[in-house]
Formats: sequence, C-alpha cells, structure tokens
Amino acid sequence: MDLAGHKRAPQALFWVAFIESSFFPIPPDVMLMPMVLARRLKAWTYASIATLGSVLGGVAGYLIGLLLFDVLGRPLVELYGYGEKFAEFASSYNEYGALIVFFFGVTPFPYKVITIASGVTQLNIVAFVLASIAARGLRFFLVSGLLYWFGPPIRDFIEQRLGLVTTVFLVLLIGGFVGLRYLV
Repeated sequence: MDLAGHKRAPQALFWVAFIESSFFPIPPDVMLMPMVLARRLKAWTYASIATLGSVLGGVAGYLIGLLLFDVLGRPLVELYGYGEKFAEFASSYNEYGALIVFFFGVTPFPYKVITIASGVTQLNIVAFVLASIAARGLRFFLVSGLLYWFGPPIRDFIEQRLGLVTTVFLVLLIGGFVGLRYLV
C-alpha cells in the first residue's frame, strides 16, 4: 500500500504483477486500486502496466512449469507409475487450455497455478500468451474502468464481490457455448 503512493509506483506495479503470475501470493490489485483512485486519469496506463507485467510473469511461470517439471516432476510421476495418467491429463488440459487460461486468468483463482500447469502440460505458448493477454487485460481494465467511472464508492464492491460476479458470468458464458454445441 505504501508503494502505491510512491513516485516509482508504476514500476512497482509492473513487478508485483510479474511475480504474482509466477510465485508471489499477493495480487497486483492491492496496488492497482489505490493508484487508480489517486490518479484516475492514469487508470488505463496503470491497467496496461499491470497487464504487461502479469502476462510476462505468466510466461515466467510457464517456463517454471516447463523446465522444472522435466527435471523434478516427470521422474516422480513415472516412479509412482502415473506417467500414462499424466499424459492423459496433459492432453485433456491442452484440448481446452486456452479457455482454462482465460477463465482462471479473470477469476480470483491464483493465476500462477495456471501458468505453471500450462508449462507442465506444454500448452501451445501462442495460445497461452493470447489467452493471458485477453484474461489479464479484461481483469485489470475492468477494475481500472470501474474505479475510473465510479471512484471510491465502487472499491468495496470490487474487493468483496467482483471476483464472484466475474466467475459466475464466465461460467454462464462458457456453459452457454457448451450447451449450444451439444444442442445444435
């Protein structure tokens, strides 16, 4: 919170967004919200910085999953006889990987779990990056936009209910597409 008012807050926001996407437990929203409230005209700049930092951090998380799984994870999976089951999981994950990245990239679910899982399963990197840009951009621009248009009164709603509202909306949206696929 102290960093949000500092002259180097934009750089700190970038790095918080970056490390949150690969291993850090605190979401960049804790910096983004006070920064936007303090300088509402910079809302879109701050959303862009958070998005860029988050996507690049997501690529770092992807690389963690890709490189460390081959060194540590795969031998353990094979030692316990789950090599074939893991291959099935990876295939299933990658079939819907871009949707998984998008869905969980917008929701309050820890994005770092998805970035690392995407690397572990070797999800197509282009699909991963595009889904990450869309998801993280939607998340940070939505938060910044709400704060820009409504100011401090909307802050409590964002902190307490925006994750739930976004999750329900995405479940209904994806459920609608899945339903149409099987009905048509």
